[in-house]
Amino acid sequence: MEQEQKFKILVANASHQDFARIICDEMESSAKARGTGIAKRSPDYIQAKMREGKAVIAFTEDDIWAGFCYIETWSHGEYVANSGLIVAPSFRKSGLAKKIKKKIFELSRKYYPNAKIFGLTTGLAVMKINSDLGYEPVTYSELTQDEAFWAGCKSCVNYEILMSKDRKNCMCTAMLYDPKEHNKPEETSRDFIKKSKLYERFMKFKQWGLLKHLIRKEKVDMVLTELGLLPIGKWKKEKLVK
Repeated sequence: MEQEQKFKILVANASHQDFARIICDEMESSAKARGTGIAKRSPDYIQAKMREGKAVIAFTEDDIWAGFCYIETWSHGEYVANSGLIVAPSFRKSGLAKKIKKKIFELSRKYYPNAKIFGLTTGLAVMKINSDLGYEPVTYSELTQDEAFWAGCKSCVNYEILMSKDRKNCMCTAMLYDPKEHNKPEETSRDFIKKSKLYERFMKFKQWGLLKHLIRKEKVDMVLTELGLLPIGKWKKEKLVK
């Protein structure tokens, strides 16, 4: 049996600043490979996060860089995002992303215990990781409305879709951890597993509907209702009004 790869996952500091360039380069190349975009950050910005102790960095036992993630705050600290999650190509599918997410989530809770922690993702794997931490899928209206956050989406290939939908919908799925109202991680994880096929179906609907305009709005709303993101019957009432 192949031995599990072991990693050291640390709170980043000034001694890690030399890794900022390779982190930025890997973020950009990974986004291009996925056909998506990210809020571009400079090495100087990443280094500042390291000096502030608001980032997590991962290494192998041989001190080879393996992954990274950092904390951003919005709306005067009311919202927190765990941004820039990246795993070096050689260590993907090793479970490292989940470990980094857990570490940066714990760091976020330490610095901002009352903040809502949110994320946007196009991947079911990241949705599962978030669900294991207590995140729940939400509508875009429940996220920060800080203009600086949404400006970061300008580098994404889907930015025009986001703006055409008045920032109410896009290719990404929004997820939120609310310290005041969240369910226990085992509950959100169990719910995600139960509805995973629906989430997959919904994400495909979004891709087809937003990019190819082949899916009628009421079909998307039907799936939203099944996922609990739209009140029961709302899509039917809207259809009748039309």
